[in-house]
Amino acid sequence: MSGPDGTRLLGTGAPARPASWTSKTLALTANELRLAMRRGESLLITFVIPAGVLLVFSSFDLSGGSSTGRPVDRMLPGSMSLAILAASMVSLAIATGFERSYGVIKRLGGSPAGTSALVASKTAGVIVVEAVQVVLLVAIALALGWSAGPAVSAPLVLAGLVLGTVAFAGFGLLMAGTLRAEATLALANLLFLVSLVIGGVIMPLDKLPATLASASLLLPPAALTRALTIGLGGAAGDATEAVVVLGVWAVLLAGLAARKFRWD
Repeated sequence: MSGPDGTRLLGTGAPARPASWTSKTLALTANELRLAMRRGESLLITFVIPAGVLLVFSSFDLSGGSSTGRPVDRMLPGSMSLAILAASMVSLAIATGFERSYGVIKRLGGSPAGTSALVASKTAGVIVVEAVQVVLLVAIALALGWSAGPAVSAPLVLAGLVLGTVAFAGFGLLMAGTLRAEATLALANLLFLVSLVIGGVIMPLDKLPATLASASLLLPPAALTRALTIGLGGAAGDATEAVVVLGVWAVLLAGLAARKFRWD
């Protein structure tokens, strides 16, 4: 048996050593995945929107001839970015915000692992969901004629996906842990729409005003899309700056989420 603070109780009633941070985080991650499976409507939207965008917009060339290659070559990294935004920032923020509002999160407040374990477990749960999303999107892209050529860099794609997930999950949990649930709902959806525009998800950044396009590269949505585009062979270039930008945002936002999260 376990006490309310996570301490395991022996059969004689004597308390054993408290669960470690790692074991507590793993237990919270497993619980998070169970809860995610119960949110069927949310999972459906999380999977359907990126897949739908890839299917629909791969039939059109929205670049106006400014980019080479087939639309699917550009839309695959864009749809992956969209999947991360939808799962890590929007879905996670809204679900956590209402869990906090209903008092579900407060019951974990006495955990010796603290808010860092909560942030880590929720981020890990999202990573598992996104792994399935990526497999689905790659399968659709392959069916549309995309091929993993020699320009594809698996380490770069993995780095982009992981750092992007940590950054957006941190942002989502920062909103959910500091704002009212209704405010989190509105802000997460608003930022999702803004990210579609400034992140190069739907249309290339060179279609934006030059100043806005340059500033966007310093923000997570555009940095993520650029890293994935180069990593998947959709464009040539150096993704070092994009990965560094994602890394800085990931550390900053995850740290702020763990520090600022309020249990009620």
